[in-house]
Amino acid sequence: MRMFLLTIGLLLLLQVSHAQMAPLTPYPQDSTWIRDNYTKKEVYIPMRDGVKLFTAIYIPKDATEKHPFLMTRTPYSCAPYGEQNFGAGLWNTQRRYYARENYIFVIQDVRGRWMSEGEFQDVRPFNANKKGNEIDEASDTYDAIDWLVKNIPGNNGNVGVFGVSYPGFYSTMAALSSHPALKAVSPQAPVTDWFMGDDFHHNGAFMLMDCFSFYAGGFGYPRPVPTSVGPRSALQMPRNDNYQTYLNIGSLQNFLKLTGDSLKFFKELYAHPNLDDWWKARNPRNFVNNIKPAILTVGGLFDAEDCYGAWNLYKAIEQKNPSTAFNKIVMGPWYHGQWGSADGSKLGNVRFGSNTAYWYQNNIELPFFNYFLKGKGDISKLQEATIFFTGVNEWKSLPQWPPVEKQDKAIYLQPDGKLGWDKPVAKTSFSEYISDPQHPVPYTEDVHFGRTRDYMTDDQRFATRRPDVLTFQTEVLDNNVTLAGTVVADLLTSISTTDADFVVKVIDVFPDDFRYPGTIPNTGRDAGGPYPMGGYQMLVRGEIMRGRFRNSFEKPEAFKPNKVEHVKFELPDVAHTFRKGHRIMIQIQSSWFPLVDRNPQKFVNIYECSDSDFQKATIRIHHDAINSSSVILPVVP
Repeated sequence: MRMFLLTIGLLLLLQVSHAQMAPLTPYPQDSTWIRDNYTKKEVYIPMRDGVKLFTAIYIPKDATEKHPFLMTRTPYSCAPYGEQNFGAGLWNTQRRYYARENYIFVIQDVRGRWMSEGEFQDVRPFNANKKGNEIDEASDTYDAIDWLVKNIPGNNGNVGVFGVSYPGFYSTMAALSSHPALKAVSPQAPVTDWFMGDDFHHNGAFMLMDCFSFYAGGFGYPRPVPTSVGPRSALQMPRNDNYQTYLNIGSLQNFLKLTGDSLKFFKELYAHPNLDDWWKARNPRNFVNNIKPAILTVGGLFDAEDCYGAWNLYKAIEQKNPSTAFNKIVMGPWYHGQWGSADGSKLGNVRFGSNTAYWYQNNIELPFFNYFLKGKGDISKLQEATIFFTGVNEWKSLPQWPPVEKQDKAIYLQPDGKLGWDKPVAKTSFSEYISDPQHPVPYTEDVHFGRTRDYMTDDQRFATRRPDVLTFQTEVLDNNVTLAGTVVADLLTSISTTDADFVVKVIDVFPDDFRYPGTIPNTGRDAGGPYPMGGYQMLVRGEIMRGRFRNSFEKPEAFKPNKVEHVKFELPDVAHTFRKGHRIMIQIQSSWFPLVDRNPQKFVNIYECSDSDFQKATIRIHHDAINSSSVILPVVP
């Protein structure tokens, strides 16, 4: 959420392994080349209600042909300001490829942010029935495009919009503008649903660390007048250990007290603890019908911030525009925005075999925009979904997502920590643990202050060793097992209190003798070598469910102590192969701190509860013939 980058494009092969990729030629446009070939113009573009939005426009000096626009609308600033100052993103990101193609770059401060006039509103709701001078982000995009095509000389009348994270939300809003000049839109890791997924809630559970650090760290402070100077946080906090720091602050009401009255949206989150109309109005998926421009949604399989948005925005557009929209998805093995970086060959300790970001930029993103904005190239072989499968480290181009051959198969939790495809037969069987909010399970074993991006593939052996984490694993696999689609946790549980959270993790257990090619065996960090990968427990996907929402996100319900109840919820889609010789592991726990706030395990308003409300809970996960807990895996034969 703290960045905007460029991305998108096109895969022309039905299935491409990295070993089959043709060599790519880099294009070393540097700052001098950009300045020699572009001029910069800064303008205030008027909106229909009279508010003016600050816009930086980089115009190619080439006059041999007319050029398309490539636009990003952002709350993160279109700096550097001043027509003599050029943004480094033009030469140190894949924007350099578009500069080679003589695109007109447009970067706009959204309404109420930085140098733009007006009042900012977080994830401003789309207004499908605007009248007169009523505005939303779609109308602001429409008005900006209309001004650009009419006032910037040398343009060809075609506009593309893209953005990563929060700018991905504005890209979705652009697609709803229906301006006839808008031909292609790429929402990338788009902020989509801040209650069900993405940055600030997952299945109703509050993603404390990201939300608090984002708003209290500077973004949430008001900006009364246009300014080129960013806000600064007034909070004075220790910065050496987020686990202990967040634990010491205590309940959520203490976090709110720290922020005072300045952070409007942070306070609004507290005022809407359930999935109400306020949240539904801020979910773009509810409005993505009648999409006109071509859409290519891009995201990362290991995006800690907006993995949910990429998968589910694509699905919503597909569902609401079944026969009319050009709607494709690309998901690679990336952290948040990594597809726009200089490298995509690894994340944390896990390697992917080649520079997936560089391949994507040249083979996917640029061809997409070139085709729709310049009429250049061919996309006839583009399939519906271009997905990277980790484990085997292959790109696959598929005619639909999930694949038509996908079969949902339950893998059952068994006594003695076993995991298998057969339903358990015991009359009574369960595993239990004590969940103590005063000693929550950390989301990573590292000691740090900022949330890591690597935790999405982190080694889970630290959690396996805890008594408040249940671990179930298969025998060593005789054959590859490939997953492609949504994972569903299907738990039968009883708890000793009236509320609890449930974290389910799908883990790939590497063989004990595993090491990556080229690494020296029997060396580890203590010997100056690589991380010891033998027995590595790679997090493939993890997700949390706030138990009170097990029957309804609109109307939470307390648990009846010690009564067996059903808790069923979805994990974001996966694309991963568990290779022969590996094992499949499932872990279950009731805290994931400080990534997620602590459930007091008492049915109270968690945003208003006090430290005294936190209590221990005995959690039982049942695995017998009647109450058969499982995880439903999307298996591709």
